[in-house]
Amino acid sequence: MKRDELAAGIREAAYLEGDFVLSSGRRSSYYLDKYRFAARPELLQALGEQLAALVAEHEPDAVRLAAPELGAVALAAATSLVSGLPFVIVRKEAKEYATANRLEGAFEPGERVCLIEDVVTSGGAAVAAIEALREAGLECRTAVCVFDREEGGADGLARRATRLVALFRAGEPAMAPKTPAKPHG
Repeated sequence: MKRDELAAGIREAAYLEGDFVLSSGRRSSYYLDKYRFAARPELLQALGEQLAALVAEHEPDAVRLAAPELGAVALAAATSLVSGLPFVIVRKEAKEYATANRLEGAFEPGERVCLIEDVVTSGGAAVAAIEALREAGLECRTAVCVFDREEGGADGLARRATRLVALFRAGEPAMAPKTPAKPHG
């Protein structure tokens, strides 16, 4: 699937207008529902291909992918299938039973990983995942996302020595809000 076809498919499947509170706590007049695009096999396959190409281009030394739970896990799995790179899942908190892991999946300290994200607004979830990866001894200097809302996430990651590479950005004509987003406080 070509990039413009993928953008149109994501927009058709997942772009919603209304009054939304984002995970960052901000309000928005539009929402890109990651579950609506990640749950469609033709879009997920194309996203895996596109994200794997971005990882190969921008973090060629990565030996593993990482994904914050829950939204980015399907994307990391699709990217893993295309790239051949294994991945770990970063829990929001360590589980309180069995292994008590915060990171699920095998890894070795010192490995370079590339974080896979879905939609980035302020970058808070990505930053938390990167901190958990680094606490486990992994090196993460690049995050690849499907959609950057261009609301400070890249800057938040840069302050933690991590660059954000986005497949799509809010400012692109194919992905821009139908009506301009207005900050709600």
